[in-house]
Amino acid sequence: MKNIDIQVISKQSIKPSASTPDHLRHYHLSFLDQIEPTIFIPMIFFYPKQADHIILTKKQLVDRIKNSLSESLTLFYPLAGRVKNKLYVECNDEGACYFEAEAKCKLSDILQNPNPHDMNHLLPFELDDVNGLPLIVQVTFFECEGITLGVGINHEVADGFSFIKFLNTWSALSRGETDFRPPIFGTAKLFPPRDMSGFTLNFGIVKDNILAKRFVFDAAKIAALRNRYAEDKDTDNYQKRPTRVEALSAFIWNRFMVSTQPKETRSNKIYTILHAVNIRSRMEPVLAENYFGNIYSIAVSVPSMENEDGFEEILKPVKDSINNINPEFVKALQQTDGGHLDFLKQRSTQISKGEVISFRFTSLCRFPVYEADFGWGNPVFAGSARWTFKNLVVFIDTKVGFYLSLVCVSKVLIEVD
Repeated sequence: MKNIDIQVISKQSIKPSASTPDHLRHYHLSFLDQIEPTIFIPMIFFYPKQADHIILTKKQLVDRIKNSLSESLTLFYPLAGRVKNKLYVECNDEGACYFEAEAKCKLSDILQNPNPHDMNHLLPFELDDVNGLPLIVQVTFFECEGITLGVGINHEVADGFSFIKFLNTWSALSRGETDFRPPIFGTAKLFPPRDMSGFTLNFGIVKDNILAKRFVFDAAKIAALRNRYAEDKDTDNYQKRPTRVEALSAFIWNRFMVSTQPKETRSNKIYTILHAVNIRSRMEPVLAENYFGNIYSIAVSVPSMENEDGFEEILKPVKDSINNINPEFVKALQQTDGGHLDFLKQRSTQISKGEVISFRFTSLCRFPVYEADFGWGNPVFAGSARWTFKNLVVFIDTKVGFYLSLVCVSKVLIEVD
């Protein structure tokens, strides 16, 4: 949709329903929090006009959202504070930034062909306009009486898994439910913070020339891709059929290389594929799912440039790198020596010089994004916005079980056939 017209009609801060105790006022960031870029992770939820059996006035709907958010902030108290210098969150109860807006169109005008660029208008700020805010929210009212709920969480305080846990706790409180597991804080004890002086890990983030497009892969296409890569094998090296994320990653990586990286320019560069991996279940002992923060790591693989379309050339390095995120790897992350930080500094320098080209995949598949029911039904669509990362793919399940892929690239838009 072109020229989406949205007018902000109110702005305020939503404070916790109860004051944060004095002993919780200083929330230390972990090492894994510190190395995250200073951006918001965005999610937009679309809700159609309420069903006939649900009768809420506009004021009642807004009050329910704000009151349940206030209750949620008492549980997730760092989200009501302010992030300070990648070191800690000052849990001062200043509150979450909350906007209300009106759109001069219908939900269907956007949903007939959701454009990631439109989604950014459904959030209060640009994704890199953080200014220490842990959480931003915008409720947008449409002419059809539908609404969107746009939420951004500061990546310095939470990963995608924690983000969805927060959203579903918030929606459960809105429905009046209390049967949920509260968050557990304290990842700074598991991954002690480091001295980050003079180092900012924001490589890959650019302000301009980012193009984003969404692609929907139905079950038949995904199955065909998985079979295609499973057939590309020999007797000695064949492994089991790739997962959906692995197969789609290989396919999109191939199209990225063919479209944007001519073979004659590849000889003096290192190409890497990055996958975000939740490490809660890869630790010893296994960490509870309701631990809050950034509790994931990046699996780095270097595919062969001989034939990037082949199973072994792409998928074996990807599988191996993900499998290497194991308890021993996590223990190394927990060490306070230079190890992982030194690697990040070196890689940052290589990327800034153009010596390393990275393509990043992150997946929210199997995350319960469609459980965000605030009392008027589940969303009919949930999606992301245009990120400020170049060379990024976000996988999200659709409501009917297909994979939605958001592709953000620099200058050249990949057309997936």
